[in-house]
Amino acid sequence: MSRRLLFLLPLLTLALMTGFFAWSLLAGRDPASIGSVMIGRPAPRLDLPAIAPGEPPLDDAMLRTGKPVLVNFFASWCAPCLAEHPLFMRLRDREGAAIIGVAWKNKREDATAWLKRLGDPFKTAGLDLEGKTGLDWGLSGVPETYAIDGNGIVRLHFRGPITERDLTDSILPFLKGTK
Repeated sequence: MSRRLLFLLPLLTLALMTGFFAWSLLAGRDPASIGSVMIGRPAPRLDLPAIAPGEPPLDDAMLRTGKPVLVNFFASWCAPCLAEHPLFMRLRDREGAAIIGVAWKNKREDATAWLKRLGDPFKTAGLDLEGKTGLDWGLSGVPETYAIDGNGIVRLHFRGPITERDLTDSILPFLKGTK
């Protein structure tokens, strides 16, 4: 009897693991809903060269103007960044939103050409060539967007491309001071 149990033990272990993985996949949990430790904390330091030569560098004062600002980490090689770009253009044009762009691990020439081709929604944009600023901000990849209040506190964080729903449910109310 104990020999039979010994043969069934690996099979039972495999069945338990299969059940756990099936539950994980089918539980309806959204991986994008992972919280951010940044919410409610001061925005990390910004000290980056501007994408456009001759423009002033990005600094912390841009995050503490008394008005809300969005900080968007993007890259010219990022397909989801391309998908969300029209929403940022609309935010700038229709809402007058202050959006700071950070080209993450992107060459200046590539980022400049991308913005020239698609339109530049950013009030100012900087280069994070080595990705160090992205690490400070807790970036897991691009695109990611942070909503910063007028005092420099992170209030919202979006992993992945923003959507129409993100605009209507979260970003617009935040910009208008109702969220």
